[in-house]
Amino acid sequence: MTAATAAAGPFQITVQPSGRAFSVENGEAILPAAIRQGIGMPYGCKDGACGSCKCRKLEGTVVHGPHQAKALSPEEEAKGLILTCCAVPQTDVVLESRQVTDESAFPVRKMPSRVSALEKVSHDVMVVRLQLPANDTLRYHAGQYIEFILRDGARRSYSMANAPHNGPGVELHIRHMPGGKFTDHVFTAMKEKEILRVEGPFGSFYLREDSGKPLVLLASGTGFAPIKALLEHMQFKGIQRPATLYWGGRRPGDLYMDAWVRERLADMPNLRYVPVVSNALPEDDWTGRTGFVHKAVMEDFPDLSGHQVYACGAPIVVDSARAEYSAHCGLPAEEFFADSFTTEADKHGP
Repeated sequence: MTAATAAAGPFQITVQPSGRAFSVENGEAILPAAIRQGIGMPYGCKDGACGSCKCRKLEGTVVHGPHQAKALSPEEEAKGLILTCCAVPQTDVVLESRQVTDESAFPVRKMPSRVSALEKVSHDVMVVRLQLPANDTLRYHAGQYIEFILRDGARRSYSMANAPHNGPGVELHIRHMPGGKFTDHVFTAMKEKEILRVEGPFGSFYLREDSGKPLVLLASGTGFAPIKALLEHMQFKGIQRPATLYWGGRRPGDLYMDAWVRERLADMPNLRYVPVVSNALPEDDWTGRTGFVHKAVMEDFPDLSGHQVYACGAPIVVDSARAEYSAHCGLPAEEFFADSFTTEADKHGP
């Protein structure tokens, strides 16, 4: 088989151990094909910068598009690891990704939505509630996200902050990015009853319920949104696993649903809450934990070898947590689940 004929596609991708399979068109990378066909593969940035989508290639040949060495080093590539976001198959491929399960097979769908409520919960965070068509149910896992499809075809991604049982509408936490065409609209011109087109669900950020390990939930800023959905899901399902939520913000006001979390503590005896503020001012009268939120976890859990970590927020927080928990706290790489966004325009963006 020559290289020219090898790359003619479409190719079959099989993911072990789940046995899930999907096809990839000629010249298409593996990850977008998986998303298009409702296969919940892990990822973060989608552009070769974060390494969240890294997995092992068991069989077949791929060619990588541009990517950063910190996401996939030459040594890792030589050992058979690939980045699905920029790996273009040249043959049929078999991958190993234990995060892919049959449960994640909710279909990705496009549908209209109507703004049902707007609530400004801090100086730069708006809670937006969407009403979906009455005859249409968006099936998703708590922790996944949807994308707005704007009139010019651009997309903006936001995690759903409510678990599915708290539907049928969707709650989103949108941070204002001054100058961003979408968030400027949300904060200045958006009105109730406005119609927006959405597509979803996307993402591999949801609770792995086949594990009984204690949980560390790590959020920075509006990365709290999918963590909130996980907490609602755990309470609804009666999941009793010990969980500690670390939520970081620059100032106390950035922890815009602090009261909501504290109300949960009364009903969820296995939940602990550690708010962390990095840049408190004297007038804040802050007496709680200070510094970097991911470091607070390391102070409290120097040994994470028996835990699962779910992290969402700014890339610097998620990437630092991923690297340092593995290197210094013994966290197995496969027990770190992340939904980071590499640029504000890519995830929870303007």
